[in-house]
Amino acid sequence: MTPPPGTSQDPGGFSGGVASGARHAAVRAGVRRLGILLGESLTRYEGEDLFTLVERVRMLARSEDGGAELAAVLDEVDAPQAILLARAFAAYFQLANITEQLHRAREISDRPRGRLHTLADRIAAAVADGTLNPGLPGEVMGRLQLRPVFTAHPTEASRRSVLDTLRGIADLLDASDDPRRPAADDERLARRLAELVDVLWQTDELRIERPEPTDEARAATYYLESIATEVVGDLLEDLDTALARIGVDLPATARPLAFGTWAGGDRDGNPNVTPAVTLEVLNLQHEFGIRVLTATVDRLIRELTASTRVVGEINADLRAALAADRAALPEVYDRFIRLNAEEPYRLRCSYILARLAGTRARLAAGTPHVPGRDYLRITELVDELELMRVSLAAGNGGLVADGPLLRAIRTANTVGLSLATLDIREHADAHHAALSAIYDHLGELDVRYRDLDRAARLTLLSTELAGRRPLLGAVPPPLPERAARTFELLTTVRQALDRYGDGVIESYIVSMTRGVDDILAVVVLAREAGLVGLGAPGGTSGTGGAWARIGFVPLFETVTELRAAGALLDRLLADPSYRALVAARGDVQEVMLGYSDSSKDAGITASQWEIHKAQRELRDTARAHGVVLRLFHGRGGSVGRGGGPSGEAILAQPYGTLDGPIKVTEQGEVISDKYILPRLARQNLEIALSAVVEASILHRTSRQSERVLLGWDGTMTAVADAARDTYRSLVAEPELVPFFLAATPVEELGNLNIGSRPARRPGGTGGLADLRAIPWVFGWTQSRILLPGWFGVGSGLAAARAAGAGDELAEMYRSWHFFRTFLGNVQMTLAKSDLAIARRYVSTLVDPARAGLFDVIRAEHERTVREVLTVTGQDELLQTAPVLRHTLQVRDAYLAPLHALQVSLLARTRAAGDGADPRLRRGLLLTINGIAAGLRNTG
Repeated sequence: MTPPPGTSQDPGGFSGGVASGARHAAVRAGVRRLGILLGESLTRYEGEDLFTLVERVRMLARSEDGGAELAAVLDEVDAPQAILLARAFAAYFQLANITEQLHRAREISDRPRGRLHTLADRIAAAVADGTLNPGLPGEVMGRLQLRPVFTAHPTEASRRSVLDTLRGIADLLDASDDPRRPAADDERLARRLAELVDVLWQTDELRIERPEPTDEARAATYYLESIATEVVGDLLEDLDTALARIGVDLPATARPLAFGTWAGGDRDGNPNVTPAVTLEVLNLQHEFGIRVLTATVDRLIRELTASTRVVGEINADLRAALAADRAALPEVYDRFIRLNAEEPYRLRCSYILARLAGTRARLAAGTPHVPGRDYLRITELVDELELMRVSLAAGNGGLVADGPLLRAIRTANTVGLSLATLDIREHADAHHAALSAIYDHLGELDVRYRDLDRAARLTLLSTELAGRRPLLGAVPPPLPERAARTFELLTTVRQALDRYGDGVIESYIVSMTRGVDDILAVVVLAREAGLVGLGAPGGTSGTGGAWARIGFVPLFETVTELRAAGALLDRLLADPSYRALVAARGDVQEVMLGYSDSSKDAGITASQWEIHKAQRELRDTARAHGVVLRLFHGRGGSVGRGGGPSGEAILAQPYGTLDGPIKVTEQGEVISDKYILPRLARQNLEIALSAVVEASILHRTSRQSERVLLGWDGTMTAVADAARDTYRSLVAEPELVPFFLAATPVEELGNLNIGSRPARRPGGTGGLADLRAIPWVFGWTQSRILLPGWFGVGSGLAAARAAGAGDELAEMYRSWHFFRTFLGNVQMTLAKSDLAIARRYVSTLVDPARAGLFDVIRAEHERTVREVLTVTGQDELLQTAPVLRHTLQVRDAYLAPLHALQVSLLARTRAAGDGADPRLRRGLLLTINGIAAGLRNTG
């Protein structure tokens, strides 16, 4: 299975592929080598006949006139052969992907200087020319934090077993290309590479059962542990070095990088995430987090060998701390004092290891925290390490203090005791249902809570929050099941904070926030659960001010909500009680923006534009209320769900929006694509982190005049309005849902077992509204239409051009980061689409009475390609990235057989109905896996 030869390529860039001709040639050589090994595995395990069939199908799929013969061949393929065919092509793409990821990481590493250092030069130049206040970089860095949040959405089609094997293959490829290795290693490395390709072929790509939330949490920790141990320390050391060059000293306690997760905390639409599961996941995270910290401190023991006979005495603070350690952990002193009597730093690390072991034991047994013998908060451990650093630096040990010791502090600050902070998400309706049950029990309202309009609910809840009376009392009354589950979630959060320490959960996200009452509802419930208050915390005596152990996050998901976001936040922050709680959280207000549902609601153009405008309004509102805005971007993996290069997306935000902290979701296959290789993880995090620094420091004011921006806004609004109308006219077609279900394998998604969350919303009628955004994008991607990533864009651009804005559109593309990034992502989606392949799905699987919708789709596709090329000044898609264009063409040669096989299997299994051979269904699911790997996208 050797890819067809290609030619040398010119430089070009886009996230997801190599840019240089030399690197592309290296990728092709690596893929060819693995392809030969895969062919040998096929022959060895399945015989020469399978290899011959694979090659015949591949050649027919590439032939312009081979469609009929290919269909005939595939229709004669029996179930076992179908499985083997699908596995063969899917395995090829897995091997091609890991090879490309390896060389992408190498290509970035080849650059003479990293992004952080280049950015430091630009900041220094801005200070030097007087356009930047010299004190601003240090002020911003004090609050700056990039937090990628690993979600549990069902879009990752690769099993961890497969990912482990692929990472091993990448390591062997890397070692094979190392010019420093002895020639004698050739045979050993070649054999081990062949062994792992064999292992890949022997491994089942499909999960037997749907993963549970704890399985999804383990998947997240798989990446987080690797990042913590192999990436974080070096990356943040580079940040330290870059900042030092511009005179900024990043405090040791700063957290410019942190991680979050939704696995085990995202309850919206997932009945499998129960309070018990949340606690189980937190325990799992701590198990891995403590393991990372233990390994970090173990390394320090090997490195901090400073002896008082050589470097002199430690300072008084560290001496006092060691005395306290001896009193708290005498058994550690007795064991190590003979070995480390003159090595106080090693002795201190031994105490820290004992406390980490004590923390693990405490959590396993569920016993109370014992100060001095275990940790409740990561700050306790960080303070101990910082005390050591200060003492070591004072004794002329600055290089070591600011080397391994500072790297350990940075790592501990980043990952904490739990690797990542867990977010909680619940639907707004759940909180109102709980309050309805509570108020019904009290019987004090003239109108039942559920019958109140939003204005009346807001008045009631605002008064309730300010009044501070307990609604439930010391012994809560029995509540209906749904209300009890919601309240139990909040009490579980309190238990988690008590057990694992404040900060293990920080954000409570309210899905489908439509009014201020949706936020105040959960705040009132949180007060009843002991999570917030306006007086002394936890029922203690005293008259203290407001306190809040968690923050509350409105999530705006549709165009209607995005348009109202600024005004809603203004009313929310105007509530005195709520504003006091925000002040208690450091005057930081988090707001989440949903890309997936807004795109499904109004199309990609209107979604992106409304999110951009909402950010401006939220920025202005936060400033007016004196709070720091932390935006949480709920971006999916595909362009149709807000995906695309992270660094570009961060820099494309409106000016002044980013003032230090930001959260961004990492979903599905994007996680494995970015983080499976430590070197690639390092580069991806550096790109995103440098973008956050740049946007926070250098993009605080507009790059364009107000007059120019107003003109661009008007043109963009015209584009978005026309695009939205075109998109909504399509989704309003009664035949669209039947067309979609027939022309794509979306109905088969449920059998793929790639996530714990159901693909459909419960209680629906089977229409488009019931389908979640992920399967909506998934289905169109599999059939190569990729409609959510481009439909309507052409009509929008054409309408603006017809109105005389053609020159302005070209200028917007040249000079407006938002518009350039938007069209770049659309162009990539168009390049991945293939309506010739899509036509096979339609002609074979769709009722001819509905097939006319494909003509509408094809016409808009042609219009969009034409308009994008006109605006970008190109003759063909990806003209400025020829290497990537060629890469996609090579992939198409191997995707075509999978698509043809998928169409055949869809037709056969649907015709057979419930009586379809289960092996044919398995073959079908394998084609879904393979196409997802080939396109590097599911949903």
